[in-house]
Amino acid sequence: MLKPMATGDGARAGRARGRTKLGPSIGDVAREAGVSAQTVSRVSTGADNVRPDTRQRVVEAMEKLGYSPNHAARALRYGSFGAIGIVAHQLARTGESRTVEAVVEAARQKGYTTSLVDVRSPSSTDVDDAVKQLDHQSIDGLVIIRAETATPDTLALPRRLPVAVSDSRFVGHHPAVGADQRGGTRAAVEHLLGLGHRTVHHVAGPEESAPAGVRVQVWREVLRDAGRDVPELLRGDWTSRSGYELGVRVADDPGVTAVFAANDEMAAGLMRALYERGLRVPDDVSVVGFDGIPLAEYFWPPLTTVRQDFHRIGEELVALLARQLDGEVLTDHRTVVPTELVVRASTAAPGRRRPV
Repeated sequence: MLKPMATGDGARAGRARGRTKLGPSIGDVAREAGVSAQTVSRVSTGADNVRPDTRQRVVEAMEKLGYSPNHAARALRYGSFGAIGIVAHQLARTGESRTVEAVVEAARQKGYTTSLVDVRSPSSTDVDDAVKQLDHQSIDGLVIIRAETATPDTLALPRRLPVAVSDSRFVGHHPAVGADQRGGTRAAVEHLLGLGHRTVHHVAGPEESAPAGVRVQVWREVLRDAGRDVPELLRGDWTSRSGYELGVRVADDPGVTAVFAANDEMAAGLMRALYERGLRVPDDVSVVGFDGIPLAEYFWPPLTTVRQDFHRIGEELVALLARQLDGEVLTDHRTVVPTELVVRASTAAPGRRRPV
């Protein structure tokens, strides 16, 4: 026999009785410990303004009830959340994605989980929102891969939170790890000059990028120190498409015999444009890239490039956080990871460039 459907207050009560409770709440902990929910929240976030005996009662209540918001019980009992936050910008880019991959792997080996936020733009507002989002997830430390336009004056980081940065504008304000941008760029440009090229053109990364800015600066310095003309800068955006579009301009300039591209993707686009315009690499134009992506070895011809050790960069970033968690003060510390010029078939002595 069918029972009549409950309505009104009876129906709501029935639903409430049948609802499955997901776990103890902050109110349950507060009642068990004999404190307010606000006190439980302060204990969970590690606030200092809680009496030691009160903190102990709250921790014991958490453990008894099995309440562990954002790993708070672990943090209070063991002094660590076991988590690292990562802020990155545009993960589609090689440098960002490979650095994040390296940080995640290094963190895993040290027993940390990772929380990643890929900000939509490098603006101070977006980066600040990303940091706040991670801070609410209870993390032990923060790695900032890119914060191109944010500065220490515009970005408010949580107090006492260990931070490590990679090639960002926070170098000098927080402990940092980065590839030897200067040494790698110098090696690339001097390699081309050493082959006999009169000068070297440069396909640069976007203006807001700190690493791109360093590569532009050193490219100019090397040419000036060698007494060579400094050509007009060609500005790309890291993508192969921008390298291709600039490659068309390079192909139309008979004075170009050597190009240093700020990353391997732009070098790939450049080489295709040269090929389509009837020019050969390296017979007509020599090309050097930067990053050392695995695919560069399989370009045709294989690309001469500056290899960055992203694996070691990730290890060093996590190591900096671990040292700060152990009590070291590393504000001005900077670790520079060496780069390596890998010479392949895309560079050679200048020949008689054929007309387009």
